[in-house]
Amino acid sequence: MNPNKALWEKGDFTRLAATMRESGDAFVQRLGITKGLKVLDLGCGDGTTALPEAKLGADVLGVDIASNLVAAGNKRAAEQGLTNCKFQEGDACNLEDLPDHTFDLVVSVFGAMFAPKPFDVAKEMVRVAKPGGRIVMGNWIPNDPTLVAQVLKISSSYTPPPPEGFVSPMTWGVESNVIERFTAAGVSANKISFERDTFTFNYPGPSSALVEVFKTYYGPTMNAFEAAEKNGKAADLQKELEDLFASQNKSPEKNATVIPATYLRVTVAI
Repeated sequence: MNPNKALWEKGDFTRLAATMRESGDAFVQRLGITKGLKVLDLGCGDGTTALPEAKLGADVLGVDIASNLVAAGNKRAAEQGLTNCKFQEGDACNLEDLPDHTFDLVVSVFGAMFAPKPFDVAKEMVRVAKPGGRIVMGNWIPNDPTLVAQVLKISSSYTPPPPEGFVSPMTWGVESNVIERFTAAGVSANKISFERDTFTFNYPGPSSALVEVFKTYYGPTMNAFEAAEKNGKAADLQKELEDLFASQNKSPEKNATVIPATYLRVTVAI
């Protein structure tokens, strides 16, 4: 079994996704979606980008490895009357249920980057995209000073070393790796473009409360706290994260948190 299934079913990513909705909308607004466009949203979570895509008239299939997030996405789509948006379980490394050349647009925002076999992920995204279609990814950048890269870096310093052969999801934030993976899948390097952009976390409470959301519901941080507890270092981890979140909070309000995080936007023309 893909180890990511246990990781993303462990917490409740919907709690974190709720802080990312405005940036999800903004991301989608730039995709040039037209009515009837067939979209695959891969590693979709509960639909932070899938639902806005459907609202613009696209025919959207959300695929995620976590059954709880698939259920949450289908519930949100039903509540909003979006009959053109459905969610199903699937593995970004092997989209065996999806036929070749099906989608006009394949989107993955902080989703497929976490799948364990990046070359397989690139190959599958290219396979299911129609000729003339596009792939657009949002990927966190390793060692970037902004929030998520630092949360993952701090968390990994408290957890045991990963198993042999593990490829860090953050390698998707390095342009040369992205080029290598998509060219191996048959795409010309000149059809791959990059830009840096910002995703903002908006939380209606102090930054220390947002740390608690990560600690309680975000799989990688939950694992870090479990490991830190065993080593008597949970208080150190808590302090590191609270200092990080406080230093990055741009909100002028005492009881609100606004943290922008830089990511790499990847566009691949098929």
